[in-house]
Amino acid sequence: MKALLADLTSGDDARAEKSILPLVELGQVAIGPLIELTHSNNADIRWWAVRALAASPHTQTLNLIPLLNDSSSSVRAATVLAILNHPHEDAIEALIQALYDEDPLTAGLAGNALVKIGSPTTPSLLKVMEEAQTNVRIIAIRALAEIKDHRAIPTMMKCLNDENESAVIQYWAVQGLNKLGLDMVYINP
Repeated sequence: MKALLADLTSGDDARAEKSILPLVELGQVAIGPLIELTHSNNADIRWWAVRALAASPHTQTLNLIPLLNDSSSSVRAATVLAILNHPHEDAIEALIQALYDEDPLTAGLAGNALVKIGSPTTPSLLKVMEEAQTNVRIIAIRALAEIKDHRAIPTMMKCLNDENESAVIQYWAVQGLNKLGLDMVYINP
């Protein structure tokens, strides 16, 4: 395992990528050392550790959540991708916070991860729709549209009826209502 971890942290992307599958094949025994690497001072090493954790079926979402606060936007984005591979309700609140990330890639990926978790995220996304700025609300309404939870209908209707609402938010509200099977029947519930 030492040689594989050395390859992973070598700074050579090709060597690092080649080490991922053998590390994953080691199973649970590789998880501890990979988590240790996520505490490195080197952002590149942290990124590769997250990349390896994302590939392993033994990774637990709880081990990934703290990495959403990493100082490196690339590590945060990689962490959200890892959570996409290991979706769990435990990550909902951390992913909601990631919607506000200064890095638009990380924020958008957080929306995708919330969609992957599904309807348990709806109450938190509805709260975002009430409180957040437009850029965050766009990601939230897109996620709500993809989740297709009937609890979002009143919020989607409100977005459609507000003439000052962003056109992008209105677009996703229409998409969400269509996905819920309401098509052009937009009645106020």
